[in-house]
Amino acid sequence: MLLKEKTVIVTGGNSGIGEAIVIAAAAAGANVVIDYVAHPEETSSLIARIEAAGGKAVGLDADISTVAGLQALVQTAVETFGGLDVFINNAGIETRTSVLETSEEQYQKVLDINLKSAFFGTQLAAKQFIAQGTAGVILNISSVHEDWPMPGNTAYCVAKGGMRMLTRTAGVELGEHGIRVLNLCPGAVETPINASTMADPGKLKSLDAAIPLGRMAKPEEIARMAVMLASDTAAYLTSTSVFIDGGLMQGSVGL
Repeated sequence: MLLKEKTVIVTGGNSGIGEAIVIAAAAAGANVVIDYVAHPEETSSLIARIEAAGGKAVGLDADISTVAGLQALVQTAVETFGGLDVFINNAGIETRTSVLETSEEQYQKVLDINLKSAFFGTQLAAKQFIAQGTAGVILNISSVHEDWPMPGNTAYCVAKGGMRMLTRTAGVELGEHGIRVLNLCPGAVETPINASTMADPGKLKSLDAAIPLGRMAKPEEIARMAVMLASDTAAYLTSTSVFIDGGLMQGSVGL
């Protein structure tokens, strides 16, 4: 078990990639703190599944766009499981709007949830690791769009681009404490955020044709990589981004 007896926080952990990561981390032996802001029944169901399989998990309704919400997650991990080992900044939203269309409110919401939460999640997790006197891992679920333009989704790309430099810089700063900071960058994944594409046969056909492996990723494929990166298997990897996109970035121009 790659994460045996480790305690892992997953923001946005009750749906999509986050849910898959929670399940994979628990299966790998981790105690999991699941952050959510909607659908508490989904979180309860997820916890029940984990406990039925012999794992341990707890859910918390926390607004990760605020430092107070992030701090509550860290406190829950410490109070429930005795410490923290891995913080996964997974929560994210998008507006699918261009630079000409995006309102100030839309921009601020995307940046708060996608980037501000990752910045202060990194800060609070690092402070907890240092206080414990232990090494730790901060894993940001970024996107191919930290590097690859997506016209019509500008605020999202800006947030993911910021996450790229957060990881590179924080990884350098925190290396002396034994803290690793990484980005995991999926391409197209079968999750609710891509529901509109999956529901349109024409768009889905075009997307699949642009991916050298010919299909979107399944959430569990991203989750397995997340577990590996969070484990000692990747002990010498930090301050960088790992892309898992089926060859999408190499196979076409931006869609």
